[in-house]
Amino acid sequence: MGKLGYYMEQKVTIKDVAELAGVSKSTVSRYLNNGYISVEKQVRVRKAIEETGFQSNFFAKRLKTRESKLIGIVLPRMDSVTVGKLLAGITRVLEPEGYQSILLVSQLSGEKELENMQKLQQQGVDAILVDSVGITPEHVRRAKEWSLPILYTGQQQAEVHCLKIDDAAAGHRMGVYLRQMGHKHAVFAGVTESDEAVGIERKAGFVAGFCEGRTDAQVDFVETGFDFLSAYNQAEEIRKLAPSVVVGATDNISLGILRYFHERGVHVPEDISVVGFGGYDVGAVVYPALTTVAFDYELMGMKAASYILNLLRGKGREETNLDMPLFFVERESVRDLNAAVDEPSLNAMPGMA
Repeated sequence: MGKLGYYMEQKVTIKDVAELAGVSKSTVSRYLNNGYISVEKQVRVRKAIEETGFQSNFFAKRLKTRESKLIGIVLPRMDSVTVGKLLAGITRVLEPEGYQSILLVSQLSGEKELENMQKLQQQGVDAILVDSVGITPEHVRRAKEWSLPILYTGQQQAEVHCLKIDDAAAGHRMGVYLRQMGHKHAVFAGVTESDEAVGIERKAGFVAGFCEGRTDAQVDFVETGFDFLSAYNQAEEIRKLAPSVVVGATDNISLGILRYFHERGVHVPEDISVVGFGGYDVGAVVYPALTTVAFDYELMGMKAASYILNLLRGKGREETNLDMPLFFVERESVRDLNAAVDEPSLNAMPGMA
């Protein structure tokens, strides 16, 4: 009986493939796990696998080792600066540890988010990381009952593993700044309160900081989506409220409003001030450059990945540094109304006609 006939009747092993290809077992293993081997050896190993009918059974491997080296990631959307940076941070930590990611997108739908979690659990991933649009009782139940670690980012819930920035503190910092700049009437352009972090906490923090110690301060609210276009489409409604400053719940919202004002000859910050949250790079290059509270989303991704790894190793929350810094970035998009009041008129200055 020839070698190929033997392989057809017997269970083929890595050793058999290695012998037929004329390479070591470790070389075959590296090939199967996407490790580096020369192109010439890749051709030989692939040919040997085809001839023997050998298949590396992923699920059998999982049953034996109880790990797949796969992390499931559920994202709310892909067309977002923050998501790109979050993923970069996650990959930066997971890849050196030999993990790969499976990405699913929920399109800002809480129901789709739960469906995607179910799919990942059924595929046998080692852990799931969810950049959540909102943590519901069902999210909590799964985190408690499923055998694999689940980490939620972007939202906070005491009963589950979470990682998020301090949205209330970010909003408060912006509110205090604008109060100190003499602004009394603001419009907060924000998203629905179903997103607790951005829609509730960030807004509440801003209102507290802006209105603190004042009875004449006013904050109106106009709902937009997260995207540039929905903010642009709501800008006329915002303009009709005649605030001295518009506070976008994200930089993306603020940029849509800036665009609308520019097209209609509304000068920022001379006629109206605009600020945001996020610290997107584009905010530094638009005119006027956008004042914002910046978040380090890549660092968040790195911390989230480290948190997941610690959970997989049986370590708890206390083993991970979860502090997320905030950076206030003052640029050109805010007018100091105190200076406008204190500055004497040119006509009233001595020597001026």
